[in-house]
This record gives sequence, C-alpha cells and structure tokens, in this order.
Amino acid sequence: MSTAVETPPLRLHFPFVADTSLVLRPGLDMADDADFFLFCQDNSDLRIERSATGELNLEMPTKSLTSERNALLTTLLGIWALQTRLGKPYESSGGFRLPSGAIRSPDAAFIFHERLAALTHDEREGFLPLAPDFIVELRSETDRLVTLQEKMVEWRDSGVRLGLLIDPTTCTVEIYRPNSEVLVLSDPEIIDCSPELPGFELNARILFDISA
Repeated sequence: MSTAVETPPLRLHFPFVADTSLVLRPGLDMADDADFFLFCQDNSDLRIERSATGELNLEMPTKSLTSERNALLTTLLGIWALQTRLGKPYESSGGFRLPSGAIRSPDAAFIFHERLAALTHDEREGFLPLAPDFIVELRSETDRLVTLQEKMVEWRDSGVRLGLLIDPTTCTVEIYRPNSEVLVLSDPEIIDCSPELPGFELNARILFDISA
C-alpha cells in the first residue's frame, strides 16, 4: 500500500530583509478565514492584511522608532481603557474582518463592551467580525501617505466611529468621523477623542518627540 507524501510548505526568502521569509502551505485558500488565519500563524513575524478583493498586504518588522511609537500608543490607550473599564484595547497584531470581507489590523483599536458581548465565543476566538469603535494608524517612514488615507476611508466606511491617522514625519493628525470632512490638525499637543471615547486625550507630543 502506497503512503501519501505530504507536500512540505514552500518557504520564500527575502534577501533584502535579514532573517525574513514567507511560508506558503500548499492548498491554502486565502479567501477562507480559517486558512488565512493559519497563513498568518505560519508567518507570525509579518503583519498581514487581506483586502476586500483578496489581495494580501505583507509588512516587514518595523524599525525601532516606529516600534517605540506603537508601544507608547498602545500603552496610552490601554491605561485609559483600564481606568474607564468601558471596553477592550487592541494592539497592532489584532485582526478585524470588515463587512467587505477585508481583514485589517490597525496600529491600535478599541471596542466597547456591549458590542463585544454580542459576539459568540467562536467569534471572539478568531478575527473579530466587526469594525472597532476607534482605530489609530501610525505612519512609519516607509508608509505611503495616500495608501494610509485610503485605508482610513475604508475604516470609516466600515463603521469606525473615530479614526486617527498620525504622521510623525510631518507632525500632523488626520481625524476621520462618519459623515464628516476629514479634520487635519497641525502639530497638536493633545488629541481630544471625545465624545466617541469619553475622557480620552491622546498625547500626540509624546509620539512626535521620539528620536533616535
């Protein structure tokens, strides 16, 4: 009796990025959430998103300054969430399945308890099938601004109540709300996230002032 031989995963190496490779298991359907989740697990060193049309966006590990900003951003949001107990904060590896079918991962996010309570246990275990109430995208030195702006519109149109696009390279913040024009703040010290997040005042100066 012949024994089936399992085809090993294909591993693609990126010589221009040290110690970075992409693992592809044969037969994975990237339109299937379970398969896509497995693909993300196999490539946990990468940040991976899926667009509504099935295109994959892979981001390499961030540089130190961006990583530091991301950590501080998540910390500031997390402290507010612990103090208010209004909901749950999420960091940059959390994936959300939007109504369009896209799976996106903002740099920081927040969801109120009452919306999370409406989800089943299985839904809480996978990519959350909703758009967060609040998200932040933090531009790194390699991000194209227009790409992030398109992503912010996608977040807004998917149901995000408040979205911030923070650009440390120009010290500007773009604020996205449903049915509103984009508000651009130049070199703000504090970003008032009320009324969507009551009492949350994000200190933008801390993120802008980080330097090597």
